[in-house]
Amino acid sequence: MYTFEDLPPGLTQTYGPLHVSKDDILSFAREYDAQPFHVDEVAAKDSFIGTLIASGWHSCSLNMRLLAEGMILNSTSMGSPGIEEVKWLKPVRPGDTLRSHMKVLESRLSKSRPSLGLVRFHFDLANQADETVMTQTNWVMFATKDAEPFAGEGRSVLAAVADSLPGAHPKREFPPVSANPYFEDLVIGETDELGSYTFTAEEIVRFAKQFDPQRFHVDPEAARTSLFGALCASGWHTASVWMKQMVAHRDRIRAYALARGERPARLGPSPGFTNMKWLKPVYAGDTITYRTTVTSKRPSASRPGWGLVFHHNTGTNQHGEEVFAFDGMVFWERR
Repeated sequence: MYTFEDLPPGLTQTYGPLHVSKDDILSFAREYDAQPFHVDEVAAKDSFIGTLIASGWHSCSLNMRLLAEGMILNSTSMGSPGIEEVKWLKPVRPGDTLRSHMKVLESRLSKSRPSLGLVRFHFDLANQADETVMTQTNWVMFATKDAEPFAGEGRSVLAAVADSLPGAHPKREFPPVSANPYFEDLVIGETDELGSYTFTAEEIVRFAKQFDPQRFHVDPEAARTSLFGALCASGWHTASVWMKQMVAHRDRIRAYALARGERPARLGPSPGFTNMKWLKPVYAGDTITYRTTVTSKRPSASRPGWGLVFHHNTGTNQHGEEVFAFDGMVFWERR
């Protein structure tokens, strides 16, 4: 059983292998990220990428599965307050076999909770050719060897830890919505509400069994005695539903443009994201409203006809509490 003390800086481990089939890619993408280059082989040939590839959120979830099976399920892990940075460096394609190379970068005890430790990990997710397809850096909370139970303290602990890490997000006001579709039309500071989603216990367990089978995500009884006090969604589930809402939002914009006889702008892939924060648990029955705000943009130097758009994204529950936030980027078609 890994405790905080068993994860010193410099420790390295490799998890896997894990084979990724075309059906795996299609199944995840149809549920959470139904962009053409993730769900349609023919359409993918005419896309920014030119071939069918896995969603980046699928890659993150697969890395979580490798970590869970390799170490987390045999540890005192109490979840993660967020992700510092993810970079999607190469596409994950049907037939790839993935391994995750883990290194502990640093560790420290919580100042307010000395029986709670924070461990900072770096992951290189690599394919069968040993090409790095994704990198990720993040913190995970672990109990120490002599820790007392933390049952039901998840709301206060998670928020406090997330706010103490670099890149903590101040509260932001949401300006009026604008639905301008092309890169040149996007206005810095404008916010779109993407939609709302209610997390059910069945969906929480289904996602977690595939990608993040920690006890507080898959077992309602065990969750009651965990840090979170009740069944709650994997952070990667919360993030994947953000993508699901974003795709649905873009589909509505596309339908509106086509109805007006206009050609809607295309979006390309994302190079990655930073400063993801899981600020409060998402429990069964919670309804999360997702929003995205354009924070900056610049023409792409490497891709003529495209720009790179930076955006801040949030999820807020039915009580008005921000539960989720991150800073993303995406290639956006120019006029």
